[in-house]
Amino acid sequence: MARQRGLDLVEIAPNANPPVCKILAYSKFKYEQDKKEREARKKQKAGLLKELRFRPNIGQHDLDVKVRQIEEFIGAHDKVRVTVVFRGREMQHKDLGLKLLVSIQEKLNGKAAVEQAPMPDRNRLVMTLIPKH
Repeated sequence: MARQRGLDLVEIAPNANPPVCKILAYSKFKYEQDKKEREARKKQKAGLLKELRFRPNIGQHDLDVKVRQIEEFIGAHDKVRVTVVFRGREMQHKDLGLKLLVSIQEKLNGKAAVEQAPMPDRNRLVMTLIPKH
């Protein structure tokens, strides 16, 4: 029947019982499959990880701007890594960085949850936030 119509016999579901076949143009079938795979890849966004860096003596306005940026990332369902970087003598005042991270956490209380609590790593403090559902 496929030869009479000038088309191909395409096996759609080989594991089904009985196997499912269709009579259609193979090139068109292949094109449709590729199109479906591209669409699936577009929609497959595994929450990207965004990182924002702070210094312990950041100004209030700068902090507010960065918190708004974190809110945008969280709104787009991305994870956010918040890093406080210390230089020189700032290393002796890690408590300031911890206070900063706690204040960020409080400002984002309704929108973001803490995935990884503030954790020291050499000359920085790192905290990871994820969107709340």
